[in-house]
Amino acid sequence: MPPTAAIIGAGPAGLMAAEILATAGLAVTVYDRMPSVARKFLMAGRGGLNLTHSEPLERFLQRYGTARAWLEPAIRAFPPDALIAWSEALGQPVFTGSSGRIFPRAMKASPLLRAWLSRLTALNVTFRLRHTWIGWSPNGVPRFDPATKDKPDVTILALGGASWPRLGSDGAWTSRFPGAVTPLRPSNCGFTVAWSDHFRTRFAGQPLKRIALRLGETARRGEALVTQTGIEGGVIYALSSELRDRIETAGPVTIHLDLRPDLPPEQLAQRLAAPRRAQSLSAFLRKQAGLPPVAIGLVQEARHNDADADLAALIKSLPLRLLAPRPIDRAISSAGGLRQDALDETFMLRDRPGTFAAGEMLDWEAPTGGYLLQADFATAVAAARGALAWLEHPVPSAYRPGPKGEAP
Repeated sequence: MPPTAAIIGAGPAGLMAAEILATAGLAVTVYDRMPSVARKFLMAGRGGLNLTHSEPLERFLQRYGTARAWLEPAIRAFPPDALIAWSEALGQPVFTGSSGRIFPRAMKASPLLRAWLSRLTALNVTFRLRHTWIGWSPNGVPRFDPATKDKPDVTILALGGASWPRLGSDGAWTSRFPGAVTPLRPSNCGFTVAWSDHFRTRFAGQPLKRIALRLGETARRGEALVTQTGIEGGVIYALSSELRDRIETAGPVTIHLDLRPDLPPEQLAQRLAAPRRAQSLSAFLRKQAGLPPVAIGLVQEARHNDADADLAALIKSLPLRLLAPRPIDRAISSAGGLRQDALDETFMLRDRPGTFAAGEMLDWEAPTGGYLLQADFATAVAAARGALAWLEHPVPSAYRPGPKGEAP
């Protein structure tokens, strides 16, 4: 009989680990508490599945901040080129967008997931859905509700974080690792702003396009979205970890928005020096500054606090006070998780030989842009290789790292 493997968690990390172990000839069973697999993966793909990013690997690795040293060996062993090759081998060719982000040409996750599940079915991977992991038996066997009689030779945990819990992981697994988990916190999240009732009613749901955000000496360009409770979107997510940490340390943080980053301050001031005559402020700002209604609303909102503020200065550096990050169940991803010191270099739990961990349940975070999925896949590959090494079982050639960390 071949060795048996339990994969707990049917997200991208769990499915990737299952694929490698099944390709190596193990009898693999995937467990998940939800009635279907990869629900958050599918949700992420609704607006375009951002698999990875095309920037040079050295810059790519910097996106992981303090977790870089931990994740770098896994990502170098399964870099963006390897993830692209894997997608294309499933019949899902990719393209690189203008921002450098890499997407399947189909844009959605569902075609890729269908092809992937077809491959796993052909590898005889078994799925046990609606099975919640509830810890270990006294002899170290994983336990589930409802109960099973399975006694795997090796286990890989891919339990996820705690963002969007209705789609899968709710972070309840953290209670099984006392003293080994950094508390889960929202990452790539929006922030609460004390909008006036008038502004909220009129502009909630409106996008802010082609703006720039400044926090101290750091600036980012991108887009944002006004919500009922505050602001979110790509330009906010890019700095969300620093914003969250500052708020946790010192309370509300003020950022500054440049509503016309493409227009030099002198040129904007010259345009706004024109006489208003009988025009309303809204009409004047629309014509002279080229602002959309939501940006005009932000300017007027700021002028409630300082009626004498210079219009050009407000447009180029509009202060926005962020009160708190939005709750983790509304975040794109989560920070925190199983700490590095709880695992060895093969991602095996130090106190549970034969049990490995991968994906978002580990203590790392990254911005959106392809870095999240890349680390999910890379750590899953590393954990699967570690499991095979622990079993003294050969790694399939397709999943062995190339020379100097090149794509296999």
